[in-house]
Amino acid sequence: MPARLQTCTVFVAFIVCSAVCFAQNTTTTVPPVIDVHVHAMEDSFPGIGPMCPNTSKFTASDPKAKEAPFGWVQEECTPKLYPSAKGEYVKDVIAEMKRLNVTAVVFGDPKTVKIWKDAAPDRVIPGTSFTTGMQPGGRVPIEELRKDFTQDGFKVMGEIGLQYEGLSPSDPSVDKYFALAEELDIPVAIHMGTGGSGRANITSPKFRGSMGDPLLLEDLLARHPKLRVQVMHAGYPMIDNMLTLLQANSHVYVDVAGLIWSYPLKEVNRYIQRLVDAGFEDRVMFGTDQLIWPNLMSYSISIIQNADYLTPEQKRDILYNNAARFLRLDKTPAK
Repeated sequence: MPARLQTCTVFVAFIVCSAVCFAQNTTTTVPPVIDVHVHAMEDSFPGIGPMCPNTSKFTASDPKAKEAPFGWVQEECTPKLYPSAKGEYVKDVIAEMKRLNVTAVVFGDPKTVKIWKDAAPDRVIPGTSFTTGMQPGGRVPIEELRKDFTQDGFKVMGEIGLQYEGLSPSDPSVDKYFALAEELDIPVAIHMGTGGSGRANITSPKFRGSMGDPLLLEDLLARHPKLRVQVMHAGYPMIDNMLTLLQANSHVYVDVAGLIWSYPLKEVNRYIQRLVDAGFEDRVMFGTDQLIWPNLMSYSISIIQNADYLTPEQKRDILYNNAARFLRLDKTPAK
């Protein structure tokens, strides 16, 4: 049965409950959450306005138009998520992390990630990669990347955005980086699946939907059998191939970041429920793909907390225990 959730009620109830609990009892213990997919931006993207999460409107574009639409539909909705004031983004997100008891894997260039780590040393797990994640670009020298992980405290290799370059994660040209991760026992987080409506013909001409097929990971995993892989966005919308990969490779995990707020709520819940009902509840990890809007984190948590197809134990596994196991942070399950 698909979850019968009302987005407005879910979000407002979650925020109100959190505020009341903190106001009434400052000793209230908020169960821990691990967000495995946060971007280390220093500020919001210029010109980006409020966003309506879980919108079902993916606007068509006309190639003759001077400006084609891309991104999030501007409409009236509740809740509407707003970007931070200029210069306040990092502070706002970290305040949310503390309020919600979130520890986050934060991805980006080493310099920017360090800003986040210095601001919240106990809540930031630093991650960096050899790709830009969003736009095609150069490669980080492998010895520089080795130093990031062996000397500078980085713990996860990601976000690896080869799909934006039209490349398979099994492409031989990048294999040395995955070999490094296997050698150092560093987990890798690879963008697979969703890229936003109109990505290939509006903002990223090299982006290929076909390069987000989870089964493209098979050759990579065969070459590097000890590699721990986090399939970002859970390979959405390719659920059958995602389930096939998970069945064949028991050390592959997924995160639900991005898709959890980008698509209609009924569709989001249907996708997550397929993963759980197929028996992979211990390999689904919570993530936001946090960027631009500080309240995105609390909103995304509320979707898992209010999913009526998940048991309390499954919710805790998705919000904390599975990521703790994958990242080797804690052997004690969080209840």
